[in-house]
Amino acid sequence: MDSQFGTGRAPGVELDKALTFRTVHEEVAGPKWQSLFHYHWPAYEPWYLAEGERERPSYLECHNALRQHMPELLGTYRTLCELAGGGDLSSRLLSLYRPPPYITGCSQAVLARPTSTVLARNYDYPPELCEGTIIYTRWNQRRVIAMSDCLWGVLDGMNDSGLAVSLAFGGRKVVGDGFGAPIILRYILEFCDTVPEAAAVLARVPTHMAYNITVADACGRYVTAMIAPDRRASIKRVAVATNHQKKIEWYAHALASETLIRERQLSILVDDDATTDERLISAFSAPPLFRHDYRRGLGTVYTSVYRTKEKLTQFRWPGRVLDLNFDVFPEEQLIVRYGSRGMYG
Repeated sequence: MDSQFGTGRAPGVELDKALTFRTVHEEVAGPKWQSLFHYHWPAYEPWYLAEGERERPSYLECHNALRQHMPELLGTYRTLCELAGGGDLSSRLLSLYRPPPYITGCSQAVLARPTSTVLARNYDYPPELCEGTIIYTRWNQRRVIAMSDCLWGVLDGMNDSGLAVSLAFGGRKVVGDGFGAPIILRYILEFCDTVPEAAAVLARVPTHMAYNITVADACGRYVTAMIAPDRRASIKRVAVATNHQKKIEWYAHALASETLIRERQLSILVDDDATTDERLISAFSAPPLFRHDYRRGLGTVYTSVYRTKEKLTQFRWPGRVLDLNFDVFPEEQLIVRYGSRGMYG
């Protein structure tokens, strides 16, 4: 792997790792979010400064970028900055404007049938770098359930209009002027109801790295947007995304992540009229989609499933399933362990 794009495994970190997943219900940002910030900040601060503080944009640049590209999000951003203590560095990080580069694995697919639409995904990443927070919010008009990243960004999630989103690394080394994808996904869930609205956001908001964003809505529409800082977004009615864009450009990562193998497996499934929701979902629990490569930071951390018509969410681990929706969202914790034997409860 290129040294600039480390998967994030810190030197000396043991392979065996326990990650506590938490469900947090706080419709208006307040003490629960503040507690999460203080818990995670000691890890985020050195990550944000890893390339030196001068490599990160100033607060004014961050604020102006948000005001230009996602102005509706400014109110929430300011509230969270205040809850975080109003510090310069934390406010810059929370903007997710030009953050440090990072890579993930990930597989995602939409199965659209006349009676149901399912967006399912595996998140492949070093477990010790995942927040593990599934948060229910109503920061603006829409209720949102999402797996959190970078304190308020979104790895995958759904809003109460039935709009679901998921991200995967795009498999390219390019880094440029733009936002981390998790805040773009947060913006979509906060202010969009449909795939066309989300596609418009993905076409215009700049990203700092290459990502593949899959979006599905309650009407059965879906797209995958291949976004990058150096070219226009390619947004098409494609149901499957792994870790490359159109063609392989970073061969070492493609080989390590098995992106072509996973893409082929998912394409076969979604193109088969006999594939049911259950068949697609179960495929994410087995190789090649489910990966045990935790030593290189490319093992599967969790599986998420979004049923857009029913507005149901599900998070899955071997032997464990967590069902959540906008009416039933209990606050609880579960511990998942990752190691040489794979993932286990």
